[in-house]
Amino acid sequence: MAEFSVADVLSEAEMEMMDKFDRLKRDFTSLRTGRANPQLLDNVQVEYYGSRVPLKQVAAVSIPEPRTLEVRPWDAGAADSVEAELRKIDFGSSPSRNGNVIRINLPPMTEDQRKKMVKVVHSMGEDSRVQMRNIRRDTLEKVKKAQKSGEISEDDAKRHEESVQKLTDSYVKNVDDAVASKEKELLTV
Repeated sequence: MAEFSVADVLSEAEMEMMDKFDRLKRDFTSLRTGRANPQLLDNVQVEYYGSRVPLKQVAAVSIPEPRTLEVRPWDAGAADSVEAELRKIDFGSSPSRNGNVIRINLPPMTEDQRKKMVKVVHSMGEDSRVQMRNIRRDTLEKVKKAQKSGEISEDDAKRHEESVQKLTDSYVKNVDDAVASKEKELLTV
């Protein structure tokens, strides 16, 4: 049997937690906050020459004004399918097209919309915290299994359990901070 490496187990846990936290931050960028943000369109797929491709592969997205997104397809032939996809998304207003440039004016968010988004942010944060705790649980099981099989001592196991807990606490705090920051951003008019 391979030698048990607590450093590898801890490193693996940290990489998993970092990945989950990065995914949460990416998911937060796709939420509408009242200001234009190119990441609002990150998940948009467009029909282009018979296949579905991400919008950013066929068009440039810019922000000419604080609440306006501007989409400029690089290929004039793609403008129709880009516009059709953008019309399917509820921005609160319809995209307008001038030649090959498609503009989306984002209306100000109502207080109800902001409160709903805050709930979504809190829910996403809680999901992320649960994922962190699941990683902690799996890592602690590996440490306990190594202790039972005699690969590490009881003292070492205790020390590593504390390290895993500190790591988990650190990432849960990062999640809490990200949620608080996003909530503040959403509630700022």
